[in-house]
Amino acid sequence: MQWTLVIPLKPLVRAKSRLAPAAGGLRPGLALAFAQDTVAAARACDAVGDVVVVTDDALAERELAALGARIVPDSPGAGLNAALAHGAAFVRASAPAAPVVALNADLPALRPVELARVLGAAAAFPRAFLPDAAGIGTTLLSAAPGAELLPAFGVASRARHTASGAVELVAEGVDSVRQDVDTGDDLRTALTMGVGPYTANASAGLLTLD
Repeated sequence: MQWTLVIPLKPLVRAKSRLAPAAGGLRPGLALAFAQDTVAAARACDAVGDVVVVTDDALAERELAALGARIVPDSPGAGLNAALAHGAAFVRASAPAAPVVALNADLPALRPVELARVLGAAAAFPRAFLPDAAGIGTTLLSAAPGAELLPAFGVASRARHTASGAVELVAEGVDSVRQDVDTGDDLRTALTMGVGPYTANASAGLLTLD
């Protein structure tokens, strides 16, 4: 099965606000770098047929399109879940049977082989999700053909996705798909795991991560 990934990205000036204490003025550049490494890894995954990024940021549009992503304007402008629903509707307007996955834009250590492992597990269920490394949020939500995505990302999204009927995926060796980056500690962990080239370059100016 080949999945279409839908990745939402805020305008860079507002993205990753919780990273500000550690990153300062580098924060917008890091947010873009996270998204670039996420998209690049997704495009290199054999289980991914297409990547759609929902964003209104002109710089992000340019840079992510150059990596092979299709760009969809965030016309709802109503937050993360509205953007994901809009992206999924865009995909299925032309391919009603497309299996769709919502994926966070802040997975700079993402490994294509680990993403393929998660998507392979997700193929067994109408809807499924992967909890984040903290065990509270969600980094990936899938909807097989005929199933609605029904995104419920945000605080405590693991509980909300469970309540919505999505199956929690249990897969070994997929840490890179779970390691999103919201804080300096998260970035430190991702750097230890090994990040993609864009994040490695953008984080080179950080002397400390508090």
